[in-house]
Amino acid sequence: MHSKYLSDGDILNMEAQYRAAFMNSLTGFKSASLIGTIDKNKNINLSIFSSVTHLGSNPALIGFISRPNITERHTLENILETKYYTINHINKNIFKQAHQTSARYPKNISEFDATGLTPEFITGISAPYVKESFIKYGVEYVEKHELKINNTILIIGKVIQAIVPEYCLLQDGAIDIEKAETITISGLDSYHTSNKIAKLSYAKTDKMPVEIN
Repeated sequence: MHSKYLSDGDILNMEAQYRAAFMNSLTGFKSASLIGTIDKNKNINLSIFSSVTHLGSNPALIGFISRPNITERHTLENILETKYYTINHINKNIFKQAHQTSARYPKNISEFDATGLTPEFITGISAPYVKESFIKYGVEYVEKHELKINNTILIIGKVIQAIVPEYCLLQDGAIDIEKAETITISGLDSYHTSNKIAKLSYAKTDKMPVEIN
């Protein structure tokens, strides 16, 4: 197999949109999530993110990256204003509507209305969930970190509630996300289903892992 070597200079000299597609694909498959927010005037917002990541289990922390706040960032603004948001897995039934939320709708237009997705409110959090999402969780804002190197913003929140189908909960606490038809994303616009290869035993220095159920 012939591979192409690219230096940092080669990457820097790429046309902007080509470089964005290249770099967004380089890291491999990413989570595909819809973040639901609300402002102080009860306007609701929904936006797709591919940067949501686990930061810790005790406390239960989740992070995501917001782009530079040089234009209107409704998700970021709403989180900082109300302190709560929801994160909703995208499944294969709603990925087109989820993708459409990346369009730049004005603040007074709800992406729920624009895409046909259904807001769902659950006691304990003010922000809307996506009713059509099977795995979802509510988050309370904790802190933000501005990354000086590119002006992006890391938002960190604490999970305060979670909604997971019972049939997806495994005995060891893991969630079978394939049973919930959760999909993944590569690059900026390619969506994928997954197929589990194997679940492996805990890695130890004295033996290789084995496949477990």
